[in-house]
Amino acid sequence: MEKLAQHIESLIFSAETPISKKEIIECLTEAFGVKFNVAEIDEAIQALRERYEDEAFSIEPLQIAGGYQFLTKGAYHNTIGIYLKQTMKKRLSRSALETLSIIAYKQPVNKSELERIRGVSCDYAIQKLLEKELVAIVGRSEGPGRPLLYGTSEKFMDYFGLKSLEDLPKPKEFKEPSNQIGEQAPIEEAVRLQDEPAAESPAPTTEEE
Repeated sequence: MEKLAQHIESLIFSAETPISKKEIIECLTEAFGVKFNVAEIDEAIQALRERYEDEAFSIEPLQIAGGYQFLTKGAYHNTIGIYLKQTMKKRLSRSALETLSIIAYKQPVNKSELERIRGVSCDYAIQKLLEKELVAIVGRSEGPGRPLLYGTSEKFMDYFGLKSLEDLPKPKEFKEPSNQIGEQAPIEEAVRLQDEPAAESPAPTTEEE
């Protein structure tokens, strides 16, 4: 088939997760009404991989998790890593980072407890952390009003490169002021977001649901 490699290229590029040969064959068979065999697909994928070996490309189709996916070549990992840190820096405020730190060490924890520790309302910070999927609602407390309980998410573990919560720095490791909650955080937005309140209001004195 003419331009078979290009059709496979478009499928690998469009797939959100690694796409398997079986999925590629099923899609092409339905699209063109022709039954493709594994040998044809292998040959087209190999041609595709050879083309992307050229230094003109910063990405390449690689076999991973039982399928194929476009990944960045190793020479560009540092650049991408810096971009991801800068992106997170723009999106997370210091108040969100402080709240995230408390959740990580105190989880499961409810909003009132967070506000007692920080001394200010945590509504906005919690909302942003939930939106970015760094924290998750893990249940409800058995206390009055059964307030929601918050904990860290899988995305939190992935972003900070943690295998488990046991890998979090121990309190005794916080020797420098820059490592303490309330001080300058390593990941912090350069300017306040337009929709973020200029200052957080004092925490309520009563338990909220």
